[in-house]
Amino acid sequence: MDLLKYRFKTLFKYKDLIRELVSRDLKLKYRRSFLGYVWSILDPLLTMVVLTIVFTRLLGRKIENYPVYLLSGRMLYDFMKDSTNNAMKSVVGNAALLRKVYVPKYIFTLAKVTSCMVDMVLSLAALLIVMLVTRAQFHPTILLLPLVILQLYIFCCGLGFFLAQLNVFFRDIQYIYSVMLTAWMYATPIIYQLDERFPRWFHIAVKGFNPMYYYIAQSRDIIYYGNIPGPRIFWGGWLIAFVMLVIGVWSFQRSKDKFILYI
Repeated sequence: MDLLKYRFKTLFKYKDLIRELVSRDLKLKYRRSFLGYVWSILDPLLTMVVLTIVFTRLLGRKIENYPVYLLSGRMLYDFMKDSTNNAMKSVVGNAALLRKVYVPKYIFTLAKVTSCMVDMVLSLAALLIVMLVTRAQFHPTILLLPLVILQLYIFCCGLGFFLAQLNVFFRDIQYIYSVMLTAWMYATPIIYQLDERFPRWFHIAVKGFNPMYYYIAQSRDIIYYGNIPGPRIFWGGWLIAFVMLVIGVWSFQRSKDKFILYI
């Protein structure tokens, strides 16, 4: 309990630094960009248009209001992909600063995930625009979306801590993880529906061993279907998030004193 209290005090002490790092990341992302933060909205919209044309027109798949179906899952996956990719490089990328002054190393990883979450929240405007244009029904359950985002944020922090410490010792993890993300995307029902076309073993694998299924299924329930998520995926999402956080924090804390020898 004393250790946990100490961690929170340290986090509160460096809250201004986290704020500055998040602000810096957002500014750097859109530096020299003519449209700036508008790209947070345009990027998911343009991706949605391309995938809608390919999936519904060329492949002939029929999913009612496919743009809303796609965005309600794709935006969460993109947040996970971007935040964990950036978090993985957070310690190595700030090596020069870490050699000169003492700053808790996890601050940089936490800032990367937080900046990506802010960017995703901004991009929710794209989902709002698509829902208005397609005349999708706004269900009251959409008010539960912050709970899903919070679950995913905790999960991404945990995975980000794990990848950040691993990348210090094994730089090849960046390339391995890139391949894993591609496989992870296709193993997640983002652009397709998990229906009877897929074999039973695939259903079991996705629903039992794919963490992103829990967050995307919740998002679709509250945005697309207007349902309250079932207890299995709701509590399962929280459980997976905190288990990943514990694993990430434990592995990061165990290795942090060795970072200076490798960065």
